[in-house]
Amino acid sequence: MLLQSLTETSSAAPVSVEAKLDGIRIQVHRDASSVRVFSRSLDEITARLPDVVEIVAALPVRSAILDGEALALNEAGRPRLFQETAAGSATQGVPAWPLQPWFFDALLLDDESLIDRPLHERRAALAGIVLSEQLIAGIVTADPAEAEVFAQEVLAQGHEGVVVKDLAAPYEAGRRGAGWVKVKPVHTLDLVVLAVEWGSGRRRGKLSNIHLSAHDPASGGFVMLGKTFKGMTDQMLDWQTERFLALETHRDTYTVHVRPEQVVEIAFDGLQRSRRYPGGLALRFARVVRYRDDKTAEQADTIEQVRALADRAAG
Repeated sequence: MLLQSLTETSSAAPVSVEAKLDGIRIQVHRDASSVRVFSRSLDEITARLPDVVEIVAALPVRSAILDGEALALNEAGRPRLFQETAAGSATQGVPAWPLQPWFFDALLLDDESLIDRPLHERRAALAGIVLSEQLIAGIVTADPAEAEVFAQEVLAQGHEGVVVKDLAAPYEAGRRGAGWVKVKPVHTLDLVVLAVEWGSGRRRGKLSNIHLSAHDPASGGFVMLGKTFKGMTDQMLDWQTERFLALETHRDTYTVHVRPEQVVEIAFDGLQRSRRYPGGLALRFARVVRYRDDKTAEQADTIEQVRALADRAAG
């Protein structure tokens, strides 16, 4: 179950379980007729999001500061991949497709600061000014089974997962804080290492960043899907340095190329379209789980399996 750790008893305090969208994090500032939109890092992106500006300008308030996500949907009403959403806002004034806002928090309404108010009050205030389709979906519950059903519905709609929030928590600027817990499913693939890059800093002298590939039975080769140095312990670094030097075929200044024999289990958050890699896909937030000495390279996951996973996610 995705939300096993939400609560263990029916008497636990209720929490807010909200959909986690894979969009562009936005903070919008409304002052009378003026609307400005800022990114997570507070860079102004107003000109890139005319649809968001139009929606916020129509809200029944004099002033507001709202937190949310801007997202593009495909023809079936499912979320586009993140880089497609990002590309939709890339051309100033002429979006590739509409990016619409979904709001999840209110920091200020009609010149009244809500930052120190508990989440349940901020959420109620937000629901009072935005349309239901502009409000990120969520439920309030203390029942793990009910939360799990909601989380699975969110995943079925093509979203990332859910965020579990403390209803009593005040707003914490710049980070989620202890009152927010993001819960997403973890995918794993068994992939083959094609090359390894020398590390830097405390990893200097050790082989660190591994190049990951899926097996392609049709060609008998391997299709690269990305790189990672995440999830490696010091012991693992020592082991893989010895292992991959033994598999070396050739090297350049930074990279040791190896025979495609070593299988590694990789956890990742999702797949994204890529022009960089020949398979057209790249792993998102990949990290090492373990090396699989019980599998041969030919038993690794195939590029067709990876493409099928991407297709299911896209709906």
